[in-house]
Amino acid sequence: MAFRDLHEFIAACEQRGWLKRIKAPVSPYLEIAEITDRVSKMPGGGPALLFENVEGSRFPVLTNTLGSMERICLALGVNHLDEIGQRIRDLLKLPTSGGGLLDKLGQGMKLLDVARSTAPRVVNRAPCQEVVLTGDDVDLYKLPILTTWPKDGGPFITLTNVITRDPVTGGRNIGMYRMQVYDRRTTGMHWHKHKDGQRHFDAYQGTRMPVAVALGGDPATIYSGSAPLPPVIPELMFAGFLRGEPVELVKCKTIDLEVPAHADFILEGYVDTAEPLRPEGLFGDHTGFYSPVDPYPVFHVTAITHRRDAIYPATVVGKPPQEDAYLGKATERIFLPLLQLFMPEIIDYNMPVEGGFHNCVLVKIKKRYPGHARKVVHGLWGLGLMMLSKCIIVVDEHIDLNNYSEVFWYVSGNIDPKRDIFFAEGPVDDLDHAAPVWRYGSKMGIDATRKWPEEGHPRPWPEEIEMSPEVKERVTARWKEYGF
Repeated sequence: MAFRDLHEFIAACEQRGWLKRIKAPVSPYLEIAEITDRVSKMPGGGPALLFENVEGSRFPVLTNTLGSMERICLALGVNHLDEIGQRIRDLLKLPTSGGGLLDKLGQGMKLLDVARSTAPRVVNRAPCQEVVLTGDDVDLYKLPILTTWPKDGGPFITLTNVITRDPVTGGRNIGMYRMQVYDRRTTGMHWHKHKDGQRHFDAYQGTRMPVAVALGGDPATIYSGSAPLPPVIPELMFAGFLRGEPVELVKCKTIDLEVPAHADFILEGYVDTAEPLRPEGLFGDHTGFYSPVDPYPVFHVTAITHRRDAIYPATVVGKPPQEDAYLGKATERIFLPLLQLFMPEIIDYNMPVEGGFHNCVLVKIKKRYPGHARKVVHGLWGLGLMMLSKCIIVVDEHIDLNNYSEVFWYVSGNIDPKRDIFFAEGPVDDLDHAAPVWRYGSKMGIDATRKWPEEGHPRPWPEEIEMSPEVKERVTARWKEYGF
């Protein structure tokens, strides 16, 4: 089912027992974050939390919204995340070499129909503009913005859909970038060098860049802002694809942008690309470390619009697991077919939560020729935001990537370090504190596949120990009552 807004999603979670209302007074300074951190580390991710009595603000705060596998699947309308990947795989299924012109036209029309049915549509009136605040009424401090860790540079707006437009092509981008609150009307805008928000910023050099920030709204659109989509796939069209129906937009009041009509809050404003960058941070980040103070653009708020019954959504990040673990796993499952489109030898991959996703990637392949694993590693480093992956480990097709014990055993036993570990240099994530230079560092590939003589291993490769099927069946049948 497609949820119209965050309120419908909250009701569905509460009906299933997946949401806890907290009526006691609570502080947005560290206290909500500490509660959320404890809950998010419960088995399965814990419930979503709705704090109804937040000190200093009339608005309730929602945290850990998508912080379980059940809730992220509910938000995206599936029973299992791989269902979305299969929908994408079906769409990308090209006619075979023997397919005729009608086959190719039919597939093209299918893609065109999907594009038409998922494209956002503009409406004249919207819940997100039931209350409009401009001029002296603009005050970010009226929102219950959280300070999550003791050494943070201030309160940060976190679960964002930051909306920008390319001044040349007119293409819209939505990204999930954190925003440090500096005062009543300005924040930092923490878009990374490799993201489309920064690309739009570069294209606006010397002029004011209109920017809008949506908070809340339907959960599929919230998720889409975090998805590493290529520029040719608009986030709102992707959200429409996930929802099964278009996202409704409304024109902003003070800038020339459209925003999700069913968001809870909209911050309208601009980034002046001629303005000096401003120090932003510290911030306790999803890496589990404080990201340092670095220079970023300043966002100036010209209007705040919101629903009368608005709920302020926030995400708390820190040492994993946190809510972002489930956002990352959704991305991992959804984008597997796109990786396979370029490298069909990839059977599956796993980005462990403990690795902060981009720090470690496990890949299993159907190996066909010498050096195949190295080809896959270098191919991934050249593919979109996979370029930020710091360590990529490739194993053979029979390994269970979700069994980290099996993966560690296999990798540690199968590699000769001198032969099978290799390095490269290139772009790294803005938050990689281990890189000696900001945004640039080294990467490691590990070929843990079975080695062939052509790969410098003339010795016979040993077989893995396995009990014979007959004995397994006999023991199962004879000793079942003992639990063996």
